[in-house]
Amino acid sequence: ADYLDNGNNKMAIQQADKLLKKHKDLHCAKVLKAIGLQRTGKQDEAYALAQEVAALEPTDDNSLQALTILYREMHRPELVTKLYEAAVKKVPNSEEYHSHLFMAYARVGEYKKMQQAGMALYKIVPKNPYYFWSVMSLIMQSISAQDENLSKTMFLPLAERMVEKMVKEDKIEAEAEVELYYMILERLEKYKEALDVVRGKLGEKLTSELQSRENKCMAMYKKLHRWPECNALARRLLLKNSDDWQFYITYFDSVFQLIDESWTPPAEEEHCLEGEVHCSMEQAVSFIEERIAEEARSSRPLRGPYLARLELIRRLRLRGCNDEFKLGDPEELMFQYFKKFGDKPCCFTDLKVFVDLLPPSQYTKFIRQLLDVIPLAAAAENEVALPGDIKALQQHLCVVQLSRLLGIYHTMDKKQKLAVVRELMLRYRHGLQFGKSCLKTELQFSDYYCLLAVHLLLDLWLEGEEAAVWQCLTLLEEGLSHSPSNAQFKLLLIRIYCRLGAFEPVSELYSSLDAKHIQHDTIGYLLTRYAGSLGHYAAASQSCNFALRFFHSNQKDTSEYIIQAYKYGAFEKIPEFIAFRNRLNSSLHFAQVRTERMLLDLLLEANISTSLEESIKSMSLSPEEDDIPWKDLRDNRDLTVLFSWDPKDRDISEEHRKLSLEEETLWLRIRSLTLRLVSGLPTLAHTIQPKNSEKTAENGVSSKIDTIRALLQQLEAAVDSGKKFLEQKIQYPVLGPPPTRMAGFFSNGSCQCQTSLFYLVSDIYELDTNGLEDSAEIQERIGNSFKSLVERLTDLFNKCKGDLIEVRDGTLKTHPNLLENLVFFVETISIALWVSSYCDNVLRPFKSNLQKKKKKKKESSVAMPPVFTHFLDYVTELQTLTSNVIDHIKGLEIILTALKLEELSLKDTLLLQEEKKFTKTVQGKVQSSYHHSVQEIGELLKKRLDTIKKLKI
Repeated sequence: ADYLDNGNNKMAIQQADKLLKKHKDLHCAKVLKAIGLQRTGKQDEAYALAQEVAALEPTDDNSLQALTILYREMHRPELVTKLYEAAVKKVPNSEEYHSHLFMAYARVGEYKKMQQAGMALYKIVPKNPYYFWSVMSLIMQSISAQDENLSKTMFLPLAERMVEKMVKEDKIEAEAEVELYYMILERLEKYKEALDVVRGKLGEKLTSELQSRENKCMAMYKKLHRWPECNALARRLLLKNSDDWQFYITYFDSVFQLIDESWTPPAEEEHCLEGEVHCSMEQAVSFIEERIAEEARSSRPLRGPYLARLELIRRLRLRGCNDEFKLGDPEELMFQYFKKFGDKPCCFTDLKVFVDLLPPSQYTKFIRQLLDVIPLAAAAENEVALPGDIKALQQHLCVVQLSRLLGIYHTMDKKQKLAVVRELMLRYRHGLQFGKSCLKTELQFSDYYCLLAVHLLLDLWLEGEEAAVWQCLTLLEEGLSHSPSNAQFKLLLIRIYCRLGAFEPVSELYSSLDAKHIQHDTIGYLLTRYAGSLGHYAAASQSCNFALRFFHSNQKDTSEYIIQAYKYGAFEKIPEFIAFRNRLNSSLHFAQVRTERMLLDLLLEANISTSLEESIKSMSLSPEEDDIPWKDLRDNRDLTVLFSWDPKDRDISEEHRKLSLEEETLWLRIRSLTLRLVSGLPTLAHTIQPKNSEKTAENGVSSKIDTIRALLQQLEAAVDSGKKFLEQKIQYPVLGPPPTRMAGFFSNGSCQCQTSLFYLVSDIYELDTNGLEDSAEIQERIGNSFKSLVERLTDLFNKCKGDLIEVRDGTLKTHPNLLENLVFFVETISIALWVSSYCDNVLRPFKSNLQKKKKKKKESSVAMPPVFTHFLDYVTELQTLTSNVIDHIKGLEIILTALKLEELSLKDTLLLQEEKKFTKTVQGKVQSSYHHSVQEIGELLKKRLDTIKKLKI
C-alpha cells in the first residue's frame, strides 16, 4: 500500500505477487495488485483480478475499501453498489456497511434505493441523520421525476408526512432538519405552512446564516403577495442596517404595490404581523431622508442610503411623478455622491446604473463639474495637471470612466482621440509611482488608464485606422510588463491577437490566466474558437483537452460534493449540485469541444497513423448516435468578461447574446453532422458475401446508406438555416462574442465541396450494389462529380492565395481570412481522401474480377469501364493540386522568414522610445505565429500527399 501511495506501482505489483505466493487467497493483496495494474495501464487485467475477488463477496474492510478505490479509478461507481449490497446481506447489522451502501447509491444517483438504504440504517441505529437521508432521497426522486404531477402527488407528500411524524414526536434536533422541512413545503407550494414553521419554535434553530429566518420569511411573504408584511419587515431590517441593498429593493417594491392596491392600515390594531407599514409616497420619501440624516451622524460612511435616494427618483420618474416630492436634482445628487465616494473604485459602478437620469445635453457640464473638485496640480503652464496621491488618482479615473460611458470620447475626431490616448498614457505612467511597493500579484492603481487608452485606439482601428491596432498591442504589452497579473490586459491581448490571426502568443497568455474549474467553460471559448481555425493543431488539441478534462472530472467531483452534503446535512445544497452538473453536461461549449476534438483527431491521424476505421472505432463514434442535448443546450460563456465602459447602444445587448447562441448552435449542427457523416464511411465498407446470404447483408448495409442519406438531408437543411442566418449581416461589438467560422465556410466554397463529396459517396454505393453492367449513367454521373470536385477544390485553393502579412505605407496588415481558408482547404482535402479511399475499396474488387475474366477468355481487350479512368484522372489531379498547395506554402514560409519587420518605420510620431521595443516584440510575435501556422499546415498536407500516392487501383 505504501508503494501505491508513493506512485511506485511496479514495486507494488511485485510485493503483492510475493504475498500471494505465500497466501493464495489474500483478497486484499489481489486488489492492491489490481490497483497497480490499473495505474500502469493494464485495465483489462486489473478488471479481471478485481472481479475474481468481488465474486467471493468479501466482507473484510480492507478489501472493500481497496475495491472501492479501484472502481472509482476505473470510473465504474456502479460496481461499488454491488459490492456493498453483497456485504450488507452477509453482515446485516453493520452500520458502517449500510452507510457505505447509501453513499455508493448516492454516487450513481439511485434515489429510490437510497431511500430504502436510509431507512434500513435508521432501523439498525435510530439516529436522526439517517432518517433524514431517507427523506432527502424522496425529494431527489421528486426532482428527477419526469412527471411533475407524480412528484407533487406522491414523493413530496410522503416526505412531508415523514418529517411531520418527527415533529409530532418532538424528535427534530438539528437546523438541517428544519431546512429540509422548509424545502419540502416550499416545493409543495405550501407557503403559508412554511411561514409558520420559520416563525414558530422550529424556526429558532435557523441560526447558521445571518438573517436566515428573516430571508426565508421575506421569500414566503413575496410568494403569498403579503405586501404589508414585506414592507414592514424590510423597514425593520433597514433600521438595523441601512446599507443592505436587497431590502431597499423589497421596501420600494412593496410600497408601490400597496399604493397600487390602495391599501390602508387598520385603525385600531397593529398594521400587520411584522409591525408598522409604509403605504404612501410621502412615507417612503421621508424614510429615505431619515436614513441619510442618520448616515451623516454615523462613524463609517455608508453608500446604501444615497443610492436608495437615486433609486427612488428613478422609480418615481418611471411612474411619471417626480415633481411632487422634492428629493433633489439627480445631477446635483450624483455630484455630491462623487464628492463623498469618488476615491473608491466602486463609485463608477454605483453611478453607472443611474446615468440615464441625466439629460444628454448636461453630460459635458456634469463631467467638467466633477473634474473641478479633484485636486490636480500641473508642473508648468501648458502641462497636464496630475494627481498628487492615490485618492486623487482614483477620483480622476472615475471621471474618465464616466466620460467613456456617457459617449463623450465617441464623438471626437481622430486627432482629438489620439490626443486623449497620449494624455491617458501619460497619466498611466505617472500613476505607476504610487504602486512601486505593489507585489507582482497586485494590480497597479493606474492600470485602467492604459485599458481606456486601448479602447480608444480600438475605436480608431474599427474606423479603418490600420496602425491603431499595433499600438493597442504595444500599450497592452507595456501594461502587462508593469502589472503581470492583470487579467484584463491578458484577455484583451488574447482577443486582439486572435483577430489578427496570431494564435501563438495566446496559448501562453491564457495559461498565465490560470483558469480554474468552471472558467474552462465560461472563458474557454476564447481559446478553442481560434486554435484550430488558425492552423495551430497541436495547441488546439491541448486546449480541447483542458476543457474536456474539466467536463469529465465534473461528473466524478459532483458525486463527491453530494456525498459531503449528506454527511454534513447541507441538504439544500444537493439540488444545487445536481442542477450544476446538468448545466455543465448540457453546456454548449462542452458539445463544441467534443465535436471539434474528434474532427481534429481524424484530421491529424485518420489514414495517416491509423486507418479511418480504427480512429472512428477508438472514439466509439457511430453515425446513428447523436449525444448533443440540442433542446437543453446551455450557453455558459461569460461574454462580459472583458471590461467595457461603452454606452448602452454600443455595448453587448441581450439581442447579441441570443443571436450568438443561435449562430453557435447552427455551426455546431453543421460540424456535428459532418463528423457523423465521416464516421459513416467505414460502415459502408465493401465485404464480399457468399451468394445466398445476400438478403441479410443487404438489410444490414442498406440501412447504413439510408442513415448516410438521411444525415446528408439534415446537413443540407442545417446549411440552409446557416445561410439564412448570415443574411442578417450581424455585427457583434468588438469586445462581444467572436463570430463563428460559418461565414468563411460558406464563402470560400468548402461547404459546397464537402456536401458534394458526401453525395458522391451515395453514387459510389449505388454503383457498388448494382455492379458495372448497365451502369453507364451512374458512371458518367460519378465522372462528372470527380471533375467538378477538382474544379471546386482548385477554386478553394485560389481563395488561399495572397500574402498573409503585408507592409502597406509603413504599416503591417495581416490577412487572417487567408489562413482560415487554408485550414478549411486541408480539412476538405482530407474528407476528399477519406471518400476516395472508399471509392478505391469499391473499385478494386471490380477491377480484379475483370482481370480474371480477361484471363479466362484469353482476350486481349476486355473494355475497361469508364469509371476507372475517371477515378485515376481524379486521383492524379488531387495529387497535382496538393503538391501545388505545398509549394505555395513553402513560398509563404520563405516570404514570412524574409520579412524584416525592424525596418518598418512606424511613421506615427505618437510612439515614444520605450514603446518602440514593445512594438518590435508584438510584431515579432505575430510574424512568428503565422510562420508556425504555415509550418503545421504544410506538415499535415505532406502527410496527406503520401496517402494520395497510395490511391492507385
